[in-house]
Amino acid sequence: MSKIKSPTKKKGLSLTRDRRNIFGENSKSSRKNIAKGKQRRQMKERREIGQLLGRLVGQVDEDAASHAELRVKLAITHSKNRGFEKSPDKPLTEVIQRKLTRRREKGILGAASHGTV
Repeated sequence: MSKIKSPTKKKGLSLTRDRRNIFGENSKSSRKNIAKGKQRRQMKERREIGQLLGRLVGQVDEDAASHAELRVKLAITHSKNRGFEKSPDKPLTEVIQRKLTRRREKGILGAASHGTV
């Protein structure tokens, strides 16, 4: 049972705790797109490393090998820094306020314009 008995307090807590995806995509597709984003970053990283190491052909002196190793480490670090990043969902109160302001700007007032959130 809930410790909060007042319906208005329950609604207020619900609006602050609940979160919505405002990225513009289906919330169910996020599960797949997060994994795909991480996969894309990893594939790009492997491709860059393969290109750097592919230049080394045949007998390679130690200086060229250490230089290539340094470039590979820099490429990995750079890839991790600019890699895939999830964007957090916004609280429901912000989402509702955003929708109401967009409706007011477009002139679509309807029944929702009188509600207070």
